[in-house]
Amino acid sequence: MFHLLAWPCTWLAAIIGWGLTLLFLSSLSHTMPPGGPEIPHLDKVMHFTYFAIGGLVLGTYAIFKSGVKSAPLLRVLLPILILAVIGALDEYHQSFTPGRSGNDPYDWLADLLGASFGVLLANPLHPLLLRISSRSPSTDHY
Repeated sequence: MFHLLAWPCTWLAAIIGWGLTLLFLSSLSHTMPPGGPEIPHLDKVMHFTYFAIGGLVLGTYAIFKSGVKSAPLLRVLLPILILAVIGALDEYHQSFTPGRSGNDPYDWLADLLGASFGVLLANPLHPLLLRISSRSPSTDHY
């Protein structure tokens, strides 16, 4: 039986969706709806979380394409580097968006830390993901 979670194209589609969503969110004039409570550094938490999701998705794709036993350069450092560049480009893009402040090194640092966390999390989760995706339908309990 075909399992979507074990198909690298599923993860590639998730990466593309993540990137398009990032572009959309970065194009918005305001990061939070007006009238909500002011929470200090919430934007850093949002940057970390969003890039952790990107790191998990890109890290999983890298593992599927290169293998769990591949060199750490391919499955860890390269995805982190790619996401670091995306984070820097996102900050630059935000500098042209009305109502946004771009080129914030602390936002980029939160992006980098989140991406690193997500990529590193993908490695121990990969075997679990493979087990879940290879379960036969007869063992599923609905």
